[in-house]
Amino acid sequence: MSIPRMVLILACAWLGVLGCGVSRHTTGSPRDEEPRLVRTHLFVSGEGGYHTYRIPALAVTRRGSLLAFCEGRKRSRSDSGDIDVVMRRSRDGGASWEPTRLLFDAGPDTWGNPAPVVDARTGRILLLTTRNPGDRTERDVRARRAERSVWLSHSDDDGATWSAPREITRRVKSPDWRWYATGPGHAIQLSSGRLLVPCDHSVPLATGQAGRSHVILSDDGGDHWRIGGILGDGVNECMAAELPDGRVYLNMRSYRGMNRRAVAYSHDGGESFGALKHDPVLVEPVCQASVLGWPLGKGEFGLLFCNPASERRERLTLRLSYDGGATWPVLRLLHEGPAAYSDLALLPEGDVACMYENGVEHPYEKITLARFNRAWLLNGDN
Repeated sequence: MSIPRMVLILACAWLGVLGCGVSRHTTGSPRDEEPRLVRTHLFVSGEGGYHTYRIPALAVTRRGSLLAFCEGRKRSRSDSGDIDVVMRRSRDGGASWEPTRLLFDAGPDTWGNPAPVVDARTGRILLLTTRNPGDRTERDVRARRAERSVWLSHSDDDGATWSAPREITRRVKSPDWRWYATGPGHAIQLSSGRLLVPCDHSVPLATGQAGRSHVILSDDGGDHWRIGGILGDGVNECMAAELPDGRVYLNMRSYRGMNRRAVAYSHDGGESFGALKHDPVLVEPVCQASVLGWPLGKGEFGLLFCNPASERRERLTLRLSYDGGATWPVLRLLHEGPAAYSDLALLPEGDVACMYENGVEHPYEKITLARFNRAWLLNGDN
């Protein structure tokens, strides 16, 4: 192992930075802990000048602050229209929160799909997003009646201030691609230092259009980007985690009529992926899902997965795998009622934060942050 790679791994292990291949975790057995679960409603529809909040994303900074991003939809639940990117910050692991801040506002246009990632080497927080005219829908973008662009901003002061977004569309979007989305949800940094952002796009075919998943890569801390591995057809929104053996696990939303998540593995840091398969255990209603690598101490590593485990957007469920997604022996219901998108983050002391859309009548009434430990996941009470 090279000295720079060793230094990065040790830094990630100490700092617990979101998305690193190795992170610090308390080494006690879950049987030695009391189960902990605390919920906080971060964004409530109808409050703060927005009709609806959607599309959650999390990042944990090098200083240990928890950043919660989402879309603020001004006038409706629609995926198009006047949509802004907003954020809240917690400096105490989610116990208390600063007021909601407006990050990006393009007037009546759509600005969303936040995908944050933290560079463990520098502490820089990078935030990728996408934009399109607010009076145009995804169907319009697919028909080339509007363009969808990709933007990058960063913060060097723990999320207090952000750089003016710069457009990176030409570097990360092929000319024949139509629809494009970053994330949604957190991106990751590999143990090599590479930044890897899960994305998706659509391409025209003779019979219509196909959705595909892909990743974009940066090997210089986000200064330059390029397209990595591409998977499809019939998949789109995806999320990644690095496994202890260096493989990258990609979990994808699937439209292939199986109501199961699609998965694939990369052996070259996201440059390419092996065959796409469907996991028979991971039932889905065709919806976004989140994954997180979770070092458990004493040589154990968990892959945590969260989605609405139903053929409807309901029953938000956590699953834990000890073998890189081959099997899922642990299952835990987090929210029984309507629920949809989510994101996961590893906190410095080893707890997990899950930010998720949920409600009583429909899934988009609020976005909640649940903080829990391994003891709750394995044997706690709701």
